[in-house]
Amino acid sequence: MSLTLPAGVALPVTASALVLTQQPGNGDNGGQGEDFGKSSPVGFLVLILFLIAVAFLVRSMTKHLKRVPASFDDPPAAEAADEPPAEAPAEPEKKQPNGASSAKSD
Repeated sequence: MSLTLPAGVALPVTASALVLTQQPGNGDNGGQGEDFGKSSPVGFLVLILFLIAVAFLVRSMTKHLKRVPASFDDPPAAEAADEPPAEAPAEPEKKQPNGASSAKSD
């Protein structure tokens, strides 16, 4: 099976393809001059700084990920029943308005 274009479409398609594939002949290289593609020492320094920043971010992320529990699910009921209930903290001693404590003294 071959792909052929109708005669009325073939001429404009080929003409536009020729125009689009032409290299500029008037000295304009489309921004691709003599120094195109060359890097400066400042660009290399910025690249090195980015790599150092990424290394520190990866190190920090691994530290944080080590602290994450294996599962966020609630513990099973059997394990919760084995543990003694936590005692309620003792209430602090309340002071009377005259400065005496609420505890009885004999």
